[in-house]
Amino acid sequence: MIRILPLAALLLAASPAPAFWEYGHETVAGIAYAQASPKARAEIRRLLRHAPEMATPGCPLGTIEQASVWADCIKPLGPRFSYAYSWHYQNVNVCQPFALKEACKDGNCVSAQIDRNEKLLADRTLPMRERLMALAFLVHFVGDLHQPMHAGDRGDLGGNRLKAQYGQPGVGTNIHAIWDGYLAERAISTPLAGPAGLIAGHSAAERAAMAQGTTEDWSRENWAVARDAAYASVLGGDPCGPVPEGRVTLDEGRIEALIPVFRLQIVRGGMRLARLLDAALG
Repeated sequence: MIRILPLAALLLAASPAPAFWEYGHETVAGIAYAQASPKARAEIRRLLRHAPEMATPGCPLGTIEQASVWADCIKPLGPRFSYAYSWHYQNVNVCQPFALKEACKDGNCVSAQIDRNEKLLADRTLPMRERLMALAFLVHFVGDLHQPMHAGDRGDLGGNRLKAQYGQPGVGTNIHAIWDGYLAERAISTPLAGPAGLIAGHSAAERAAMAQGTTEDWSRENWAVARDAAYASVLGGDPCGPVPEGRVTLDEGRIEALIPVFRLQIVRGGMRLARLLDAALG
């Protein structure tokens, strides 16, 4: 036991906070479900009853929150779903003029797959299994697009290669993981109370305005957030400036400044997903 305890402490310290693929995705999905029409919610529940047909028992689809993380949960299943790996992101260079086409070759990017899966979800001639898969992908990919490190980068794999420290003194990690996990947990969990707490700060008119636009509009917006918030916050205000030696630091002041940015991302994602669900099912 004496030998085991230090090892357990080390493993816990090295484990990331609940990642965006859990907490962020579930919150976007929760907002969308609450804001969708009663008919769309009923259709979602009807589709979810076909979860056994997916044959992914380790990746449940009993609720929309579970559906929101299904596309990540299936990644370890290997060749069966490996075709979807590049659908979770689009690496649009934040230091060049916005150009989505090059980052979205042959539709293998997150924004193109949002459009594709909305159409599949709406097609009532398809088997329920196919429409349920489209629902799970759609819910997940709208969340992915609104995590800005899935929408823009500096040729560093969405910030995965940009070493960073979260807090001071803090956790050694990278910019992508900070936005995926540590910042997501901090922004969503305190002091607000889940989806209802997040949307309470925005009027009905503001929420309706957020829901407008196309996936290309949303791609441009989130690419700009990656540039002006994620990268600029750790590179001295210049998102395309030189990367210093060692790790860049996201200190407490910068974290506090980014919390409202991240919360807005979650609400935007939820309202836009609600609109897509209503269009396909409502």
